[in-house]
Amino acid sequence: MKNLVLFGPPGAGKGTQAAFLKETYDLIHISTGDVFRFNIKNETDLGKLAKSFMDKGALVPDQVTIDMLSAEVAKNLDSNGFIFDGFPRNVLQAEALDVLLKSHQTEISAMIALEVDDEVLVKRLLKRGKTSGRPDDANDTVVRNRIKIYYAETAILKSYYSAKDKYFGVDGVGSVEDITVRLNTVINTL
Repeated sequence: MKNLVLFGPPGAGKGTQAAFLKETYDLIHISTGDVFRFNIKNETDLGKLAKSFMDKGALVPDQVTIDMLSAEVAKNLDSNGFIFDGFPRNVLQAEALDVLLKSHQTEISAMIALEVDDEVLVKRLLKRGKTSGRPDDANDTVVRNRIKIYYAETAILKSYYSAKDKYFGVDGVGSVEDITVRLNTVINTL
């Protein structure tokens, strides 16, 4: 089973690349954003719980997120593996993911980070904001703050996976096809 954490700041191209990797390696793409939206829309118990925190402007507790992801993994145990997109976001979540996968006799194969210069990210996100209708992508100050938060809170995972020899940085600048080739080169060595 190949289990990948696809990592990178907002605008790095994770969603775009996950779609290609999903097809190429026949993996299940688990995007925390999609999982949250599904659970909230379908008013599952976990969705209602998550929404209660979100409605107050609070972060959803790690355990709620982990429980949602656990359900997604359990539904797809016969797959070739998973691409985790947007999770983990901190060391506690990474440790919980390790425990979850170990309970199913598997583990993370690699964390692959799309590395992109901040100014390129800002341009990408502002361009996406013009077409996506996402207000968080349309404002330069908001975009720069999201990138800053990523580095402050999430980038620490590089050390976590590096200590396990599972961190791989990939240049996330260039054509979609070129970036896909770089990712495939890393994955094919696992």
